[in-house]
Parts: sequence; structure tokens; C-alpha cells
Amino acid sequence: MTTSAGDPDLRFADLSLDRDGKPRQPLRVVDVDELRHSSPGHIAEVAASIAHAAALTVAVAGETVPARLHPILDAATVAVSESAHRDRRVVTVTDRAAAVEILAAAVDHAPRAALACGHLLRQTPALPTLPALAAEAAVYSMLLGGTEFRAWLAARGPARIPDGEPGELVRIDRSGAELAIVLNRPHRRNALSAALREELLAAAQVAEADPTITSVRLAGAGPAFCSGGDLAEFGCATDPVAAYLVRLDRAPWRVLDRLSARLRIDTHGACVGAGAEIAAFGGIVTAAPGTWFRFPEVGMGLVPGAGGTVSVPRRIGRWRAAWAMLTGATIDVDTALRWGLVDRIEPTGGPS
Repeated sequence: MTTSAGDPDLRFADLSLDRDGKPRQPLRVVDVDELRHSSPGHIAEVAASIAHAAALTVAVAGETVPARLHPILDAATVAVSESAHRDRRVVTVTDRAAAVEILAAAVDHAPRAALACGHLLRQTPALPTLPALAAEAAVYSMLLGGTEFRAWLAARGPARIPDGEPGELVRIDRSGAELAIVLNRPHRRNALSAALREELLAAAQVAEADPTITSVRLAGAGPAFCSGGDLAEFGCATDPVAAYLVRLDRAPWRVLDRLSARLRIDTHGACVGAGAEIAAFGGIVTAAPGTWFRFPEVGMGLVPGAGGTVSVPRRIGRWRAAWAMLTGATIDVDTALRWGLVDRIEPTGGPS
């Protein structure tokens, strides 16, 4: 698993695909400490090798990484260190070997989705919103037909398209120049069904169309802000091209992004998958004590598909986004604040 920084295997790292297209070596590990006495030329060579490799790369350090080694961090998919780092390229861990094992196990569970996610995160931060969302939608839709997602579907059981639900799934209320939008499916912890997504899009379009609305607040009713996509509906899409177009045109992500300068999102409880991705579009994001965030999609054979590969890296950087999305690790509210996923912690319980 660990590749020495000077090993030619790193310079020519490939995925070693088997006959079924499954990568045998989707993840390489580079020990940054081994490079501390290397010349600038060698450091640049290793960084270029990492950047050009098809495999994902985790850079591992036991100590604070000096500036001369920052090109390695720049090139890596993610970096972990046992020393405290404010650097958004580094995830601080208590045990680097254990952290590498967690990452390796997650990548080994769904290597195709992990590779797609890692490479997608290299693209989206450098792109304007629309092409970035288009790239995400294309990768997500492609993976809908993959073996890893099919295996997840088989374990879950048949998809269930829900009957119509009574009442409004998204409530809106205007008070002066402020528009309050509330996800209103508390019995399902505001799971993002197709119907709720459509109503959220309509509500966001109302705010965008009215210039007299100077403040928009988005929150969730009940015990959680949003528990992610409605898993009961997963697998309903039969045409990946249609799924791509729906995710691009009938989803609220672009509108939320355009509203960000006047959009505050108040989170509480669980913010899973789509819930965490939507929250990251807020110009201001608050979290109640005990709020937590998680991105489970790679473990399902997918990538985040609610704009998360666009919104989340903008807040916390692509490296920490990669750690969170590849491992599916739970991010507690204090870590979310420290990383910048939320802007402040406020003692609110969310709307009733």
C-alpha cells in the first residue's frame, strides 16, 4: 500500500485494472517525512508524478509539513498528519496509520466510485458553477449504471416510489424583505425526495425572481435539517442520460448558488448527503449544537449528486472534501466549524 517517494512505481502509477475493469491499485500512499531532505527538483518531480497518476494519492506526515513540501500537498488527493494543521489541505488525525487504513478500506469497498469522486474533486473547484455541476451530474449518472451501485441496490431491496404526501413538503413564508423556506417532511427527517426537490426549486425560484426579497433563510422542520436523498427512491432512474438532465435542470443547486449572497441556511441534527451538500451553498451557514454532517454516497457506489462536489470544496477545500466523501466519516459540529463547513454555532433547534 505505501509507495516510497522515490519508487519508480509512483512515477508510473496506474490502476492495474483486472478483466472486469476493477482497479487493483486505486490508492497510493506517499510518506511526506521521507522527502524532508530531498532537493527542490526531486520534490517537484514527485509532486508532478502524483498529479499525473491515475490512482488516488494520500500524503502522510507525522510532523508539521514545511513550506518546501507543500507541492506534495497540492498534488495529493488528501493529506493526513498527526500534527495539528490549520491548512485546509491537511486532515489532522490521532493515528496516521489508522487513518490510512480507514481510507484504504473505504476505497477498496467501492474503488470505481472512489476514483470517480477523487478525480471529480480535482475538476470542480476550478470550474464555474454550471460546468462544475454538469461534471458532477455526468459522473453521478454514469455511476447509476455501475456494478457498485447495483450491489448496493441489491442489498437494499426494490425501490419504492412513494404515493403523494399530504400537505406542502416545502413551506415558504414572507415577512417584509425576508423569505423563510422550510423543508417540511419531518416524518422522513426531510429526506430529499423528487417531490421535495421540485418544491425546493420552486421556492428558490420565487426568491430569485423577486428583487425585493433581500434575505432568504432555509431550515428544516423536525429533528433534522435533511437526512439526504430518499433512499427508497434510489434506483428508479432507468435512463442515465435523462437522470443527468434532471439533475442539471430540475434541481435547485444552481439557484441556491445564485442566491448565496443573501442566503442563510440554519442546520440542526443530521445533515447527511444532500443535506450537507445543500447547506454548503449558503452564504452564511449556522449549526445548532449536536449537528453532524456525513457524505455516504461513495460507499453506495456513487458520488455526491446534490451539488456537493461544487459547494463543499468551496468551503473546506478539495482535500478535506475528499477525506469526508471517500471515507464517509461523520463530521461533528466543532470540526465543521473549524473547517469552515459552518460559519457559527447557534443554540437553535430548528423550526417546528
